[in-house]
Amino acid sequence: MLGSTGSIGTNTLNLARKFGLSVEALSCASNYELLNEQIAEFKPKCVCIAEPKFAKFVKHKRVFAGAQGICDMLKECESERVVNSLVGFVGLAPSLTAQKLGKKLALANKESLVVGGKFLDRGSINPIDSEHFGLKFLLANKTPVARLVITASGGAFYKTPLKSLKDARAADALKHPNWSMGAKITIDSATMANKLFEVLEAFWLYGVRDIEALIERTSTVHALVEFADGSTTAHLSKTDMILAIAHAVLGKDGVLNLSAADAKNRQIVPNLDLKTLKNIKFGEINLKKYPIFSLKDQALQNPDLGVAINAANEVAVYKFLRGECGFLDISRTVLAAAKRFENEKIESESGIFEVDLEVRKWAEKSLK
Repeated sequence: MLGSTGSIGTNTLNLARKFGLSVEALSCASNYELLNEQIAEFKPKCVCIAEPKFAKFVKHKRVFAGAQGICDMLKECESERVVNSLVGFVGLAPSLTAQKLGKKLALANKESLVVGGKFLDRGSINPIDSEHFGLKFLLANKTPVARLVITASGGAFYKTPLKSLKDARAADALKHPNWSMGAKITIDSATMANKLFEVLEAFWLYGVRDIEALIERTSTVHALVEFADGSTTAHLSKTDMILAIAHAVLGKDGVLNLSAADAKNRQIVPNLDLKTLKNIKFGEINLKKYPIFSLKDQALQNPDLGVAINAANEVAVYKFLRGECGFLDISRTVLAAAKRFENEKIESESGIFEVDLEVRKWAEKSLK
């Protein structure tokens, strides 16, 4: 379980507890207090902490540290399945390593596909994301597909006037209306970078380039598929990521197989009460308010652009969270990076890391 102390990680361990799954290895970024509690309960064979300075506080005999430590830990594990819920570019190397080791990848790390989709075996990935989980269900229908549609809540600033965004603070951007997520992904939701990433994920996972995202404020409808025959199907569920996690972790090929008795006694989340649903409406994404999403078509035609978009976004988001740049500087930096690095071609795995480093250096300089 990579990223065991985050929201995906803690929910995954809740499932492990409920279904009696053993957990061979755990990793986290820096929250060694919670990691120690997880170690005491699940008794993993080894653990990793990304911040080496905190390794001395981890209560385990076999402790790995740093970004390379995660990959080294994976090589010692016998488990068939790896849940990768790391945040950011740092999740790519473990995803590549897990697949090279022949392990099944349950993937919540968006960046792995955004920057390295062409080098991953996408057909063997179980996605942990409400949108892609929904699409997987809907695409079981073999009718030819016309278009994929995913939904967006609009994030924390959906009702905020555009002119007010220049003064937006991190504390305000972190108030997501529907989901409880980490700081990075919540900011990405506010800029709609998160939705751009999910469009690229959908392309890599399902091989369709005609993909749209629509605003759906209740986060009840997660995905739709428009079929070539004129029919459209939608996937609805409660706003709870544990359902997608359960299918990715417990199921075979992302399909949860429970007997009728198990399904009744061990239901993952309650079914929606259709009689109590709020009014569901769909709307277009305002590209003036969410300019990052204007890169969608360009990125779908040139998916290698995902490396530059992601690197510039990570640099800008973390600067914003530290109060070192304004909210609108995030989209400005990402759009400028997409233009500056639009001709970069990624020909190898090492090329991903080289371009990522080059873009980060440029972004740091441009935001000074």
